[in-house]
Amino acid sequence: MNHPPGPASLAGTALAPRDATMYWLSARTRNDLFLLYCFEDAGRPTAELRATLADRVTHIPDLLVRVLDTPANIAYPIWADCEFTAEQFAEHELPVADWPHLTAALGDLLATGIDAAHRPWRLHIFRDIADAPGFARGRQALVAVLQISHALADGRRAAALARALFADSPGNPVVVENSRSLPNLLDPAIPTGWLPATRAVRTAWLHTARAIPEFPISMARTIVRGFAAYRSERRLAELTAAGAIPPPPSPASPNLLNGNGSAPKTHAARMIVRPAADLKVPGHTVTVVAATAISLALQRYLATHGDPAETVLAQIPMSVATDSGPHNSYRDLSVNLAVQEPNLARRATLIAADLAARRERALHPLQESRSGATEVLPAPILHRDVSTYPIDVLPQQVSGHTVISSVHRGPADLTFGDGRVHFTAGFPGLGSVMHLTHGLNGLGDTVTLSIHADPAVIPDLDDYANLVNKALTEVNSALTEPPYPPPHPAE
Repeated sequence: MNHPPGPASLAGTALAPRDATMYWLSARTRNDLFLLYCFEDAGRPTAELRATLADRVTHIPDLLVRVLDTPANIAYPIWADCEFTAEQFAEHELPVADWPHLTAALGDLLATGIDAAHRPWRLHIFRDIADAPGFARGRQALVAVLQISHALADGRRAAALARALFADSPGNPVVVENSRSLPNLLDPAIPTGWLPATRAVRTAWLHTARAIPEFPISMARTIVRGFAAYRSERRLAELTAAGAIPPPPSPASPNLLNGNGSAPKTHAARMIVRPAADLKVPGHTVTVVAATAISLALQRYLATHGDPAETVLAQIPMSVATDSGPHNSYRDLSVNLAVQEPNLARRATLIAADLAARRERALHPLQESRSGATEVLPAPILHRDVSTYPIDVLPQQVSGHTVISSVHRGPADLTFGDGRVHFTAGFPGLGSVMHLTHGLNGLGDTVTLSIHADPAVIPDLDDYANLVNKALTEVNSALTEPPYPPPHPAE
């Protein structure tokens, strides 16, 4: 079945430089997104689930595209039309259909990568899972894991696409205007019945032909924006010295969480599902509460393993999405987790203050000018940089020892196979420097804190997960109970 793209289709548009970077990086490292949704298994046949998925995809043009490379990467890759294929729906059989075996299989899944040039997403399902968190005894879960290329979406955009996929009234929830969109380069005389691949390849060649004479113009723009970035850097330094904006974050030495510079060979995951009320306390965001608990768990874990930390930094992505921006519209903030502060209430306040300072600096208008040169960089140069940049070297200083990625995924009104959703989870990617990451995902009245780790670096993940679970309870108590006994009522 061939579904022509709707008005919001990406087909015929070029990947923005940041999205192309994610696409090219996927050839060197695992950077896909994995969004887990746990539904009740209502017993619908798998063939019916596949048919439901295929029907819903027809209403989401952004899921009916793939990446098309241009000859010799002279121009940026483009999005091309494609059809949903049966292989984008994968059912997995487990030796035992229970939560521990599901978690083990999830670790194997996190080690895989998807080729966006073929299809940029795939849905994995696991049926009749027993003992899922929050399920009554005897009730089975249907676990759906949406694997999606980082070229197509960042965390927030992926959540919106997943919502469209599992909504009762599916539609196109994400309308993205790409700053590098192309005019219609297809010959109107081409019959509409020709193979989509033929039309896509023709578009790629025409796109490349257009990029060749624009190369010197792009280089000139890069130089101009490079000078502007230099001036912005100097102005940022002046404002920082004057105390007008917060200073940049201070890096720290790596610790055992950063590994030795080699990429993970295996992956493991754990999920802690909590009522949202456990992380909602007056005066603090859910992100700050979770970060405080993670700081306590990491402090204890590192001390137990003979590597007590004076400083622990977390990279916390911050969305900067706009209607005309790239699909990957976020900035990583380096936040100090204040492990030297023993009082948890004060620690949470310090983390919140540092996060606010990092946000303020990152959102300053001069920061846009600093990164403006990359937006006009010719594709061959960016491709060369991405392909040759050393990603397997552990630096002497790091901006993060772990990652905390927080995305709220909306109300719990999603269904699949007539089964209602219970909770969702996410697993930020690992790399040569980052061997432990955390996902924080709310859905309805639940929040899941997910842990994604390299077993070679964190061999006792259950112990660490228990530390996190215990720390969540401690932090909740510290932030909700009064710091001293209330006075006795007057007699």
